[in-house]
Amino acid sequence: MPTALTPSDLDLLAARLDQANRHVAARYPGERGDRQPVHTVYGGAHLFRATTAARLGSLALEALDQYAPDHASLIAALRLDPETTPPELYARIRDKLDREPVEDYRIDFEDGYGNRSDEEEDGHAGAAAAEVWMGMDQGTLPPFIGIRVKPLSPELHMRSLRTLDVFVGALLDRSSGELPDNFVVTLPKITHPDQAAVFASALELIERRHGLPGGKIPFEVMVELTQTIFDDEGRVNVRRIVDAGAGRVTGAHFGTYDYTASCNITARYQHMAHPSCDFARHVQQVSLGGTGVWLSDGGTNVMPVPLHRGENPTATQLAANRESVHEAWRLHYGHIRHSLAHAYYQGWDLHPAQLPTRYAAVYSFFLEGVESAGTRLRNFVDQAAQATLVGEVFDDAATGQGLLNFFLRAVNSGAVTEAEAAAASSLTLDELHTRSFLAILRERRRG
Repeated sequence: MPTALTPSDLDLLAARLDQANRHVAARYPGERGDRQPVHTVYGGAHLFRATTAARLGSLALEALDQYAPDHASLIAALRLDPETTPPELYARIRDKLDREPVEDYRIDFEDGYGNRSDEEEDGHAGAAAAEVWMGMDQGTLPPFIGIRVKPLSPELHMRSLRTLDVFVGALLDRSSGELPDNFVVTLPKITHPDQAAVFASALELIERRHGLPGGKIPFEVMVELTQTIFDDEGRVNVRRIVDAGAGRVTGAHFGTYDYTASCNITARYQHMAHPSCDFARHVQQVSLGGTGVWLSDGGTNVMPVPLHRGENPTATQLAANRESVHEAWRLHYGHIRHSLAHAYYQGWDLHPAQLPTRYAAVYSFFLEGVESAGTRLRNFVDQAAQATLVGEVFDDAATGQGLLNFFLRAVNSGAVTEAEAAAASSLTLDELHTRSFLAILRERRRG
């Protein structure tokens, strides 16, 4: 066949493509293989104790016992379809609340703490560090934990950096230089890449002075202002901020209420489902897709609490309390399912009575899809194997990877076990652990 491209032409073009492909591979390494928590619970630093996670779990179980004591009552409270709701849902929620009620906790020195005197905040930073050390020693900390400092604004940047320094120093002093597993610092209201760069430099100095390995302390950025989404020249700012963090930024958390306020949306309409939030989340998602930076949605600020308190409530008051909690639960459940449908697998929880609906939403989302996703994934693996046998190219690997990712996320969330995921998808545990559809195909071809 006559051709126009010489071998030399092809070599030159291939060299250019190799350079471009290496650049893309470096900038977009793909999903991380480690566990991402399904939520982050925030609480004021002055209130944190080594036993806080267990205490929140007890309060969550109390709320569940009082307002949805069994599977049928939970379905009724959330207005779920009893025909499609997984029968094991309620038992798995109770088990989770008893075993590991909080996956990630952020000791808050910002909105949940307020502005206090320097002496008082120094004291609370040291006291919180002591409680974290006690939790490390007693094994009572959640799997992920960290602190949220104040923003690096003109008024608060010195206070923010000092709290970081005091807390880390006090903790390392008590723990003989050890940090808890999965420790992270959250930086709120970030508006410029230089803020991320300065924060990374501060963490580097703290590590060096305390003899920690470089890069030991990661941080998360909060996306809660319009300037975080677009900079003053109209460029997408989120990725530039993450890049300025010098490899330390592990997550980007959306802040619903500060963001909607920065859009001049009035308080009545500031909520998770506002279209402006979807826009911001999608920009954040598109700019950070494939980077390995975890995305987290915001939280629901309508708390599931009773309207009437005190001793000997009337039957009417009890009914009103139940409906108040159930209504807040339905709102929270709906917000989480909305987040999950948009591939935000983590969010904020602000009250212990939100924990039952966090796990109800996450577990039902994955349990409802296990059978259909398993069937589709089996079919994709079979189709790929057949294509190989007849010498064709299977060109829908992206869909196969998406189905595999569903199971990886389901296991990560605790909704299903690895054994259940492997059985539903007809994969082996070793194949599941590869986390790669193409790797599974390659190994099966060799076999």
